[in-house]
Amino acid sequence: MIPTILPTYSRAPMSFVKGEGSWLVEADGRRFLDLGAGIAVNALGHAHPALVAALTEQAGALWHTSNLYQIPRQQELADRLTENTFADTVFFTNSGTESCELAVKMTRKYWFEKGMPEKTEIITFSGSFHGRSSAGIAAAGSEKMTRGFGPLLPGFVHLEFGDHDALKAAVNDNTAAVLIEPVQGEGGIRPVPDQCLKGLRDFCDEHGLLLILDEVQCGVGRTGKLFAHEWAGIEPDIMMVAKGIGGGFPLGAVLATENAASGMTAGTHGSTYGGNPLGCAVGCAVMDIVASPEFLADVNRRSGLLRQKLEGLVAAHPDVFEGVRGSGMMLGLKCRAANTDVVAAGYDELVLTVPAADNVIRLLPPLNITEEEMAQAVERLDAAARTVSAA
Repeated sequence: MIPTILPTYSRAPMSFVKGEGSWLVEADGRRFLDLGAGIAVNALGHAHPALVAALTEQAGALWHTSNLYQIPRQQELADRLTENTFADTVFFTNSGTESCELAVKMTRKYWFEKGMPEKTEIITFSGSFHGRSSAGIAAAGSEKMTRGFGPLLPGFVHLEFGDHDALKAAVNDNTAAVLIEPVQGEGGIRPVPDQCLKGLRDFCDEHGLLLILDEVQCGVGRTGKLFAHEWAGIEPDIMMVAKGIGGGFPLGAVLATENAASGMTAGTHGSTYGGNPLGCAVGCAVMDIVASPEFLADVNRRSGLLRQKLEGLVAAHPDVFEGVRGSGMMLGLKCRAANTDVVAAGYDELVLTVPAADNVIRLLPPLNITEEEMAQAVERLDAAARTVSAA
């Protein structure tokens, strides 16, 4: 008989009942060091007092009105985001998946209004992940994501990650945009080199294409800049955001230039819950902390320490690990042993990591994880690696 919860998840045998900073407390009282942060969602850890206060205050005043009316906290958060980024305008969603849907619609509407409705094709890359909606799985294109869900939304051209010649050959009169994650998350913590992002921006400008960045996982301070593309010194036309922006509250956004968003007029898109007072109150509290230059500098400092410790871990267990990859607090351990075995061994050592493609485990801790907690994390991963070696 089918479970009352649709069985689409393969869940680990833990049930967490409380969160405290970088820690999760299991129902039986065990305390786990959380290096997954809800898959890069809990940017400031669990139950951060500033976020709890913002949510509690807003919940006591007003939860929901709909976008039929002005929402002051939504306006405040939009102003914060545009002041701190390339963007001129913001649309609020509830998730990264919804942000992908709008980014695709915005791109196609842009060209339609320019009198070029044939420009509908969006170039994407192997290993990508853009959510699990019809547009998201069609954009990623992998068999794992799309098998059994056809017919797929047309209009996506899939290229191998890093194949510059294929990119040049793929452009035609129907090409509308290029969509890429500055750091692939689900694909195995694969950063796009800064020079390649710069080259991609130049390429889009040369061919008159829009550049869409998916910063759902790598944005909001995760790499040590507010958004990962800033390391390359470029600006996109459209950017998808979610996960960390709500600090644990479901919140997403699409940021865009005035030009890229010019086709989106009243009635062309909407959301019942997107940008509601609760989500935007928390989002403002997140931005108060994460957008601070001092906070980001500290993320860079501590992430450098964490990477050094992880390099030592790899050197100590060459039969289990192959190397460290990533940026900031978005790091991956490329494994020689099965990554799922390493994750499972970590459970026994009370440390949580997240598997990814390319036999990688992801380390996506809260951005404010302490140096002491990082040391404990590596000690627990070391114990997990010894278990895997002995198996």
